[in-house]
Amino acid sequence: MKTLFITFLMITSLNINAQEMNDLFNIQQTISKLFVSTDNRNWNDIENLFTPKVTLDYSSMNHNPATELSPTDITSAWKTVLPGFTHTHHQIGNFITKIKGNKAHSFCYGTATHYLKNENGNIWTVVGSYDFDLVKVNNLWKISSMTFNYQYQDGNTKLIEQAIQNVTSK
Repeated sequence: MKTLFITFLMITSLNINAQEMNDLFNIQQTISKLFVSTDNRNWNDIENLFTPKVTLDYSSMNHNPATELSPTDITSAWKTVLPGFTHTHHQIGNFITKIKGNKAHSFCYGTATHYLKNENGNIWTVVGSYDFDLVKVNNLWKISSMTFNYQYQDGNTKLIEQAIQNVTSK
């Protein structure tokens, strides 16, 4: 009986660890898909990664307060800037994720490189980290909060103005 009980505990423990590993993987995939979809301008894919209301906070960089937005509000705002660059490349890593039931918090480093041909420099790079809150909905991890923690930027910081102008003139 003791052997049976120990075997049961081991199998249960393995199942719990496997589920946690699966959740960790799916959380990282959700966040990675957000940035890959952003670089590829797959707006619908981005919207599907969010909960119906999302707290978006870039205050450390732009000094605007955090705000609650719909996924469509977010992509509508991003569409006014990002398509104006020839290329964008978001690179993330060093994930630290904590899961409690159907909620999770994930931290990662992030670097965004923006390319647009310009005589004063073709590259604008922004470096920082992100804090994400996620909720498990119908067995899928959805982003409910996204905070960018600005560290520094380098390169041609005026490229964003040209990118906005490029979108406006289309």
